[in-house]
Amino acid sequence: MKKLEEYVRSIPDFPEPGIIFRDITTILQDPDGLKLAIDGLLASLEDVDFDVVVGPESRGFIFGVPAAYALHKGFVPVRKKGKLPCKTVSMEYDLEYGSAVIEMHEDSITPGQKVVIVDDLIATGGTTEAIIKLIEKLGGEVVKICFVMELAGLKGREKLKDYPVDALLTYEGK
Repeated sequence: MKKLEEYVRSIPDFPEPGIIFRDITTILQDPDGLKLAIDGLLASLEDVDFDVVVGPESRGFIFGVPAAYALHKGFVPVRKKGKLPCKTVSMEYDLEYGSAVIEMHEDSITPGQKVVIVDDLIATGGTTEAIIKLIEKLGGEVVKICFVMELAGLKGREKLKDYPVDALLTYEGK
């Protein structure tokens, strides 16, 4: 079986010159690649005591739900503003150009719950930082954050320095 990094397609000069886009769809398309990714996330959670997995749309759903299922935990979706049907809590955060708002149902995390965040990629860390603030606003405790890939050159870990963070793959650039 190949290594996980062999399933990642690298696309030069996308979305702009000088950037190498790391495409995870090639991990998802291949049963062995998908198994390696999910098994890697499960291994990083092996000794973690937690109650629920939280993942942002859409790729946090892709990797978070199978991890939650395998470990017999619940899954809480984090969505873009206006996509959840019940009463929500929201958090605005900065993007490279502008800002965005994410939401969670206000009853999705109960005070004292231990939470793991799962997503596909850490870049600047802004989305994950906003998710942490929502979880803590609801009384949850973030005990681990897991990513499939990390773009270390964007220094996202610095925003998450107070939390244990794992990435299955690390790329030094942006």
